[in-house]
Amino acid sequence: MSATSAISHTDEINARILAISEDRIAGFVREPMREIARACDLPVDLVIERIRAMLQAGTIRRVRQTLMATDLAPGALVAWEVEADRLDAAFDYMFQRDPFSGHVVIRSTDTPIHGSQYKLWTTLKVPHGFSMRKHADSLRDKVGAKRYRLMPARGIFALGVGHTRRKSMEPGAKSDTVAEMHAVRSVKLSELEWRVLMALKRDLTPDEITENLWEPRAREADLPLPVFYEVAESLDGRKVIGRFSTFLEHVKPTATGERVTRFNALFHWAVPAGREIEAGREIGRHHILTHCYWREGGPEFNHVNVMAVAHGTDRDLVRAHKAAIDDHLRGIKMPFSYTNVFWGGRSEIKPSEIAPAAYAEWCRATGLDPESMRD
Repeated sequence: MSATSAISHTDEINARILAISEDRIAGFVREPMREIARACDLPVDLVIERIRAMLQAGTIRRVRQTLMATDLAPGALVAWEVEADRLDAAFDYMFQRDPFSGHVVIRSTDTPIHGSQYKLWTTLKVPHGFSMRKHADSLRDKVGAKRYRLMPARGIFALGVGHTRRKSMEPGAKSDTVAEMHAVRSVKLSELEWRVLMALKRDLTPDEITENLWEPRAREADLPLPVFYEVAESLDGRKVIGRFSTFLEHVKPTATGERVTRFNALFHWAVPAGREIEAGREIGRHHILTHCYWREGGPEFNHVNVMAVAHGTDRDLVRAHKAAIDDHLRGIKMPFSYTNVFWGGRSEIKPSEIAPAAYAEWCRATGLDPESMRD
């Protein structure tokens, strides 16, 4: 085995591991590495060795326990209208200096359309008790944006970034049944639950990737391991835990010069009011989609209300996947009055901070009074 193959996402063994580890370990599990090894039928020591190697090389950009963060902190997709000469600086500020902005993407359209002047797109989560609108207003003033549109998720139909298993997927591939909708709700946590959650969600370092990787996190939370497990499993039962995931570097070339994806596309559909859930369940059943949400685009975006994201290495193939979804909607007599694609360009991704204490601390560090940022 060459040193390159050990860190390449296309290596046969690594591809087997990644097909599981990217998004197939749902909820909280006590021994994630063993679960991955069992599912891909490889020795656990080999799985640990390869994931560590890919993380150290940057092929994998992070390994972490994900959360249903939209239930823990009010969130939205935000489209920002920023003048061209301020766009890069606004991007840098959102990515580097605002811990509550997650995905930061510059998007464009093939032709001028509704909303095409909104070039900067971010996700935003603001902890309970604080105002998302006030935070967005603060960001608008910081970066000199002309205006913005907040688009909170009302329902989630697909959420899972598994690039490896999607590479050879045919347009139109979908599940036999419609997608289930996760209704966005507000979940309040106790101090003990926050302690466990904060220890759970932090990125794992290569040295932490072991068979018993939660033991150090239990110590970090100052809890006996059985208590840590009990709280984590209770949180999982309340459906605020997402999945254990290895996230590939899918924006920039990896150390081997390979690209996991080249294009990411944000799809928009405007379906009749009152049929958003029905349409979202039909769209969300398509396997190519890494995200699918019910969001209201408003007049700025021609009243679109279902949005989804797909990635790929071939632009025409991404278009073919979109066309297959459109054909499916027509085939089931689901009307849509408008649809379009916003293509992703420059992009950075980081987990959004969601803890109320962290928000108050950030306010003080940036010269804001936390009380002034409350709802």
